[in-house]
Amino acid sequence: MAALYETPNRKNRMKTRLLVALLIIPILFSSCDRKKKTTQTATMQINFIHKVDGQDLIKDQMIYTNAAGNRYEVTEIMYFISDLKLHRSDGSVVEPATWDDIHYIDLNIPSTQTWMVTGEVPAGKYDSITFTFGISQAKNKSFLFVNPPEVNMAWPDILGGGYHYLMINGWWLDLTQARRAFNFHLGIGQIYRNNSGLIQDIIGFIHNAFSVKPLGPGFTVNPNQKLEAALTMHIESWFSTPYIYNHNYWGGAIMQNQAAMQMGCENGKDVFTVSYKILE
Repeated sequence: MAALYETPNRKNRMKTRLLVALLIIPILFSSCDRKKKTTQTATMQINFIHKVDGQDLIKDQMIYTNAAGNRYEVTEIMYFISDLKLHRSDGSVVEPATWDDIHYIDLNIPSTQTWMVTGEVPAGKYDSITFTFGISQAKNKSFLFVNPPEVNMAWPDILGGGYHYLMINGWWLDLTQARRAFNFHLGIGQIYRNNSGLIQDIIGFIHNAFSVKPLGPGFTVNPNQKLEAALTMHIESWFSTPYIYNHNYWGGAIMQNQAAMQMGCENGKDVFTVSYKILE
């Protein structure tokens, strides 16, 4: 009988447990709120800028001369960058783009020239950024895009499929000073039997997408700040470094000329510079 007097009433025990639970729940929610409020992140925006010889590009005017001495003008520029990475000073890497890790830029569509990166950037010090110019082999598949304008960048399946990395369209004056169209297009290259260049002799493909580390300073961001990066394409560099690209030699269309595209891709590695602005 003594044990009956030493054990609390079941109803009282249930009330006690309920009271404890009601006291703990607000504490848990408060703890979660504090964790959310102390998240150390910033946001990122990339603005795309296009220059020739240090000046803003002027389209549709035959006012430029490349390293080969070709006089030329630019009418259109369209391209993809993807796989954006931010490199911390401690060697770690942040990939802030989440579902939109492939971005399309088009001089004729102003909205594409700003990229609001979807993911957040952990606060801290960063040495550099890198990205893939074009679309990597793993992702560059036909029908990846179904709507314009991206779908208009489709690369013919017979030439390897997927999408163009770059289109620079324009005009140059040939050796007779005749006005000729050029389509400086980069994408998947082809290997031809006996170097014939004939579609029926394609025996393999070369994925030409390449990594870019734009020249520029490091940066530091604090929580709740906005990082604005100005990513500038120096168009003349496509035709000058490290190789001099001559329109008179390569002609107006290079989609089936892997040697010309490879030269373009090698030149493209130093086409970009980057600068940063931190907004509160």
